[in-house]
Amino acid sequence: MDSLIILKTENLIKRYKNNQKLKLEVLKSISLEIEENKISVIVGASGAGKSTLLHLLGGLDRPDSGSVYFHDQDIFKLSDEKLTKFRNINIGFVFQFHHLLPEFTAVENVAIPQMIFGTPLNKSTKRALELLDAVGLADRAQHKPAELSGGEQQRVAVARALANNPSIIFADEPTGNLDSANSEIIHQSIVDLRNKFGKTFVIVTHNQGLVKLADKVFEIKDGNILQ
Repeated sequence: MDSLIILKTENLIKRYKNNQKLKLEVLKSISLEIEENKISVIVGASGAGKSTLLHLLGGLDRPDSGSVYFHDQDIFKLSDEKLTKFRNINIGFVFQFHHLLPEFTAVENVAIPQMIFGTPLNKSTKRALELLDAVGLADRAQHKPAELSGGEQQRVAVARALANNPSIIFADEPTGNLDSANSEIIHQSIVDLRNKFGKTFVIVTHNQGLVKLADKVFEIKDGNILQ
């Protein structure tokens, strides 16, 4: 049975101005398809445009031209306000730095996005505990970030990205600051979350361990995509 395409791009182009104010084409007519319930990885040399592409796929930035379709919706035809609402409903993000709120416990950090979304405290806490259990942190739920290791903090960030049950999770170098042992734990957590909750992951990484776990690998080279 063929996988469903949850996200696709058509002729995506992004330019930036350099110090001489000349426009450099970072992404050159990128077209790709992301399959639902799969782990897709984007690789390439530093400066190749991996994070730029991820930000466009997630609607954090707009292209100079081209389209990103979530199912059949061209997200860049939405107003800024509607695009923000779309991201809040459909997309979760994990960055290289966890950005946890230091004054709150792990379970509170995962519950807060749900409460902002309007979910009652008891339901938010229940789901937060379920997600922390899924990343192996059930026994650390009441600890604040300063009481957690770097790997544990990043696992909380991964759980938080799933808090509002998004359709797709984007991760930008999620193990970039971790040693190999903690990186492997994060990798297994991502696989477990995909399997348990049927989520789609799109991950920018240099980590070959994560590349080996991917269902599909895209390489960016000279502004073009190789598959």
